[in-house]
Amino acid sequence: MMTFKQFRNVSLAALALLLGACSATPELEADAIEPVLPLPENRADNGISNNNDPWEGFNRRAYYFNAKADEYVILPVVNGYQWITPELVQDGVTNFFSNLGEITTFMNSVLQLKGERAMTTAFRFATNTTIGLLGVWDPATKMGVYKEREDFGQTLGHWGVNSGPYLVIPLLGPSSARDGFGTLVDTLVYNAVISELGMKEEEELALALLRAIDTRKNIPFRYYGSGSAFEYEMIRFLYFRAREIAVQR
Repeated sequence: MMTFKQFRNVSLAALALLLGACSATPELEADAIEPVLPLPENRADNGISNNNDPWEGFNRRAYYFNAKADEYVILPVVNGYQWITPELVQDGVTNFFSNLGEITTFMNSVLQLKGERAMTTAFRFATNTTIGLLGVWDPATKMGVYKEREDFGQTLGHWGVNSGPYLVIPLLGPSSARDGFGTLVDTLVYNAVISELGMKEEEELALALLRAIDTRKNIPFRYYGSGSAFEYEMIRFLYFRAREIAVQR
């Protein structure tokens, strides 16, 4: 029987294979119908569709897959979790995982030579882990020490690595070649930390599932909720702009 760690390693390897396979753009069917809405003549210069997206065929299909998985599987689970779980407990779960996230933020702050941000993050982690009972409460914020966010994709960008092509990762959503790799590195670091807690494999799996539910609960975005015929282009544009700001700050 495959152990949890073996399953996790296989999943990470599958993600790496996915990143390498995204250059294959599926061909359109021979009887494909032309879009009902004509594209504007200046589409390449309208600030929405001029981002690097050579894997657009795959990305659009992944975007649609994510929308359906979100609608029929993920959101019903999240809604069920919110229905049966008291709000106070939900807040505690969010704080707990946010506190664990301070570890990767600290690591990436150090790698970017952001000393003040690293010290702030270390203080928050120490305070919330002790006074906040393993991060279930967030006394550091009440002290006026607010959370910082750094990831390995930002670290690579800080040192001049270009974002690379746009990439929609199944179940994870908008990303890029650089940020997809950064997510993989941050995940490996997070899993290494969890492994040090001495939990049983089934407990680690339950924790991973709870983290996924909590993460989606705290993201207000809903697929195809914009009402725009060009939602895909809009999300791509906003993703690249948001990441540029995150890297530069």
